[in-house]
Amino acid sequence: MKRILLYIFFIFFSLTSFSQTGTVKGFIYDKETGEAVLFTNVYLKGTRIGTATDLNGFFFINNIPVGKYTLEVSYLGYTTYNKAINIEKDKTLSLKIHLEKSANRLDDVIISAKRQEMKTEVRMSVVKLSPKEITQLPSMGSEPDLAQAIQTIPGVIFTGDQGGQLYIRGGAPIQNKVLLDGMTIFQPFHSIGFFSVFETDAISSADVYTGGFNAEYGGRISSIMDIALRGGNKKKTKGKVAMSTFGASFLADGPIIKQKENSPQSLTYLAYGKTSYLKQTSKYFYPYANKDGLPFNYNDLFAKLTYNMDNGSKLSLFGFNFNDAVNFKSVSDYSWDQYGIGSKIMIVPENVPTILMIRTSYSNYKINLENTDGFKRTSQINSFNFGLNLHYFLGKNEVDYGFEGIGGKTDFQFTNAVGRQISQVENTTEMAAYVKTKFITGRLIFEPGFRAHYYASLNNLSFEPRLGIKFNMLEYLRFKVAAGMYSQNLIAATSDRDVVNLFYGFLSGPDNLPKSFKGELLTHKLQKAKHLILGTEIDINRYIDVNIEGYIKYFDQLTNLNRNKIYDDNTENKDEPDELKKDFIIETGKAYGADISVNYKKNNIKIWAVYSLGFVNRDDGNIIYRTHFDRRHNVNLMGDYSFGNKKSWSFSIRWNYGSGFPFTPVQGYYEQLTLQNSINPDVQSFNGQVGTIYGPINSQELSDYHRLDISMKKTIYIKKNKLLVSLSITNVYNRRNIFYVDNFNNEKMYQLPILPSIGLTYKF
Repeated sequence: MKRILLYIFFIFFSLTSFSQTGTVKGFIYDKETGEAVLFTNVYLKGTRIGTATDLNGFFFINNIPVGKYTLEVSYLGYTTYNKAINIEKDKTLSLKIHLEKSANRLDDVIISAKRQEMKTEVRMSVVKLSPKEITQLPSMGSEPDLAQAIQTIPGVIFTGDQGGQLYIRGGAPIQNKVLLDGMTIFQPFHSIGFFSVFETDAISSADVYTGGFNAEYGGRISSIMDIALRGGNKKKTKGKVAMSTFGASFLADGPIIKQKENSPQSLTYLAYGKTSYLKQTSKYFYPYANKDGLPFNYNDLFAKLTYNMDNGSKLSLFGFNFNDAVNFKSVSDYSWDQYGIGSKIMIVPENVPTILMIRTSYSNYKINLENTDGFKRTSQINSFNFGLNLHYFLGKNEVDYGFEGIGGKTDFQFTNAVGRQISQVENTTEMAAYVKTKFITGRLIFEPGFRAHYYASLNNLSFEPRLGIKFNMLEYLRFKVAAGMYSQNLIAATSDRDVVNLFYGFLSGPDNLPKSFKGELLTHKLQKAKHLILGTEIDINRYIDVNIEGYIKYFDQLTNLNRNKIYDDNTENKDEPDELKKDFIIETGKAYGADISVNYKKNNIKIWAVYSLGFVNRDDGNIIYRTHFDRRHNVNLMGDYSFGNKKSWSFSIRWNYGSGFPFTPVQGYYEQLTLQNSINPDVQSFNGQVGTIYGPINSQELSDYHRLDISMKKTIYIKKNKLLVSLSITNVYNRRNIFYVDNFNNEKMYQLPILPSIGLTYKF
């Protein structure tokens, strides 16, 4: 593998070295803050030669014929920048460009830039979210949040406001990988489903891949969420303080060593904190929701230092602590805590068209749940990661390759409802190497990739080819396809059959598995899947675009917690079936469907609509059943309108509809004798436990779900500062959406009722 990568590198390096053309590269910065400006349109005026900046504000254009040009840089909210440049043979011109803010809106320019990106990137099953796009949605609790935005993405199913989880195109939450500056975040969402651990104003970019992701990502079989946080302001201290009836937050960033005009070197900081006091305030503001208060409390802290060097290279160090605590009726005490530290180094060589990225991190996650059955569950995972990535530019073509090392320890202790204990303490090591290339030939974009992922603790090497293709058939019509093979080691510490999955712990690939599945011997202990996605992009006009994707995910092998275990797995029970004594069971599955999204953007109005049709099932070897998150239809209708002087007023609206989730009906109850003290109890005086007789698994459906959310915001300008006043109403018409049914008490539990909120945010 190493020889192949070196061979590819030197071939491309040789090709560019003997080129009779020149190169221009550089960084685009905000003149006021010194921060990188992402996805900026960079073109040679009067030609078709150009590109867009990446997540670091970096651009690279090579194979430019020798001559004089005008370099044009344009982006929404900034004054268009023009600079005369001279391209010389076999030389690289390095630039650092600072854009000035503009009061003029350049909607047509930014729409054109996005359309250009669609013609040069495969962009299969990925939604790129920015802080501005997140704030264009209604802000639950008067605070815009990434968790709220992700729920509107095509293919994403959200199971509830209270402890709900995100299921992405048929994948369980454990099959979704969330990255924060390259570090895996094991629990990114709080128990109240409106909020994540991320501060919106600290986000640089958030890319959500719902399937078909390429070889740079691995270790998960369903989806990837790649979130990058920005560095601090290089020139002056900025920040915000926010309060609402739900909680409070702060953010501060600025220079420790200020950037100067004659030197781009700087040292900056960024820090934020968030807390919820809803459990306390809801007793006064929302007593109708719960007389004891809404049982949600969380605290988030994050800090980051960034050292920026002369040539654009930079070093970042960051650390965090996120925690959550909740007490649900009929569920008892539940809490989790996670902390971590990480670093990211970006190296930009002077005379080589390359960016080198090095990442390291360590994190710890622990969760506790004490249920009403009296049994305590705990799970803990320690994880460290090292990654090296090299991005090589070849004009519009690119080559990415790298290495990743992952290690950790899982400690899992679980007792099921009949008192049988399932436990595991395991050390794991994983290593992976990958290569991904992008070639643009005429109308065709070809993006093949390959990943080799070695699970050392399981002694298993997984070869995973990936492929993405786009064909620009017409100026306004594009077709695309993506396919790939995926694997992962981690499994969830809950069963996918549980409707309310609060205890979200982790285990590594377990040993206590059945030896065979459907008569065939198991050859590995991994979870594996294959993706195939077909799609089309249509530009109706300058303001309306449509994206349609059909997908299928084959889950070749899944590992699930065996909630039906009633025997210890020992010699005394050797004749008992595996499904009654093994800690885990094997399943297969399939998810397929289609997603349609329509976007309209003109002037101060943005309207977008999403419809998802999905089918998800699992096969445990005995029956094929629908998963509890198999929502057949899901609709999101959203709009945002800005008006008034300086567009200081904004109104946002979202309506969500979902068909009913499947559930398993109860057919009856019986007295279950535990026989713990004697095999011959006196049945006249001995009291057993209440046993439940269930009907066919997930054979019925709950009622449909729908909810309307709105928010109104007013920005008041106080010299150079801003005061933002926001009013939001969640569940405007107070729909009683069912959450789940407590089978023991035969009581229906509902989602949150109407919740108005007012918030104040002061930005300085």
